[in-house]
Amino acid sequence: MIVTRFAPSPTGRLHLGHAYSAVFGHSRAAASGGRFLLRIEDLDQGRSRPQFVEGIIADLRWLGLEWDGEPLIQSRRGADYADALGRLRGDGLVYPCFCTRTDIAAALSAPHGPGAAHYPGTCRGLADDPGRRAAEAHSWRLDAAQALARTGLPSWSEGGRLYTSNRAGFDDVILARKDAPAAYHLACVVDDSASGVTLVTRGEDLRSSTPVQRLLQELLGLPEPRYLHHRLVAHAGGRRLAKRDQAPTLEALRGSGTGGLALAASLAAGQLPLGFELRGD
Repeated sequence: MIVTRFAPSPTGRLHLGHAYSAVFGHSRAAASGGRFLLRIEDLDQGRSRPQFVEGIIADLRWLGLEWDGEPLIQSRRGADYADALGRLRGDGLVYPCFCTRTDIAAALSAPHGPGAAHYPGTCRGLADDPGRRAAEAHSWRLDAAQALARTGLPSWSEGGRLYTSNRAGFDDVILARKDAPAAYHLACVVDDSASGVTLVTRGEDLRSSTPVQRLLQELLGLPEPRYLHHRLVAHAGGRRLAKRDQAPTLEALRGSGTGGLALAASLAAGQLPLGFELRGD
């Protein structure tokens, strides 16, 4: 049985791209008699708002999309994330990072820096310092080299094909911050496992997240789902939709007289309203 999920962040109103992603996942679950789940990714408490959660619920119902069970709320699952992080710490696969964003930006822009947007490894392998407590760390990072030495390069199944990652695609990603119990990658794999997700459907802009998430699943002994990354909705001409660019919201479409059920049916058929298009593979 296929189990998919739609996992929006309540940091703004949903737009047409979110609607396409939700319909895409819902359609795959419905076609197999499976389950469609809703997850609210509200770990960014500085930007998440209750009214946006209410808006997500209203927009999905306007589209005629129902989900199975109660929505999973990430901000209520800190203990589960702490347990997973503790297991990785116990295995020596994460390390505390004391770098601020400013520190990292300065290191990357230095003449001797790597010239890429990868963490330069400043805090990896730091000698024990009695005056520095792990509780003061800005974040906890995955030691990618140690992790890959344990598991090898992970692979995943997508669209009937088997993909194998390459070493260049791995960084010492942040798994938790001092102001959040988990970052995206860790929370995602823990929640997908807890919810029994068997098919991860999401935009192709998140395909680059798959290797590190597969690595975390291997390290934590979590089930391996299949993956399906869909094309992205863009403005005609190619400009992508984004909350920060004030993309037209579903609320605005509803207010203009657009029918939610008709829109969902069109999206399921890959047909977008005038002025929008699907771009990508």
